[in-house]
Amino acid sequence: MIIKSADSESGHWYAVDGSPAYRIIGKNGKERNTTVRDARERNLVPSVTTVLGIVAKPGLNTWLQQQVLLAALTLPRIAGETEENWLERVMSDSRSTGREAMDRGTQMHGVLERYYSGERDDYPRYVDQVDAAIQIHFGQDQRWEAERSFAFEGFGGKVDLIAENIVIDFKSKDKLDKVVPYHEQIMQLAAYRVGLGKPTARCANVFFTADGDVKLIEHSEEDLADAWQCFQCLLLFYKIKNNL
Repeated sequence: MIIKSADSESGHWYAVDGSPAYRIIGKNGKERNTTVRDARERNLVPSVTTVLGIVAKPGLNTWLQQQVLLAALTLPRIAGETEENWLERVMSDSRSTGREAMDRGTQMHGVLERYYSGERDDYPRYVDQVDAAIQIHFGQDQRWEAERSFAFEGFGGKVDLIAENIVIDFKSKDKLDKVVPYHEQIMQLAAYRVGLGKPTARCANVFFTADGDVKLIEHSEEDLADAWQCFQCLLLFYKIKNNL
């Protein structure tokens, strides 16, 4: 049995019809995350973000190292505590910051999904600001669809927002003063538009904060074409490495 709910963006798998297959019911009858072995047995394809997970991220790695150092400074070793237990406590604490940020981002994405799915609610300010930025940039006559999933020639994904010839990916941030799209974010959009059957779609990242600051960046056709070539190389490497 395949379970469609998921706890995080990365490590996702999709059936060939585009339906999510993030978790399965194992042979012991218990629900668990889908593995590469499951993917081989069930003919599942990896998500775009799973493939992009093999790309080195120096900025993220530096941030993670800083969280470990900060945790070590604020969590002195307890008398009688073994080094192994102290290190485990420090590592657990350092990961909590990343988990909290991920949970906030997931929640904010969920709010935008509900808004663009037509649900009525008293939405936070950032929703109006995001929508205003999108309308100013792309026009008010677009028909938007949130969270479309797909599978295409060996990879799959779920896209935040699409219109007839537009693909948008949301990125929540604490602040926007130094925001510059990473190359893997352009690869993500380039793969999405091809996978959706929209190879000439305009693609943009919409960065936003909980306070309602928004920065929309549309990527050039040249950058998207280069990014698509890079993604194809990564996909081939991922499939060979994992015997898919």
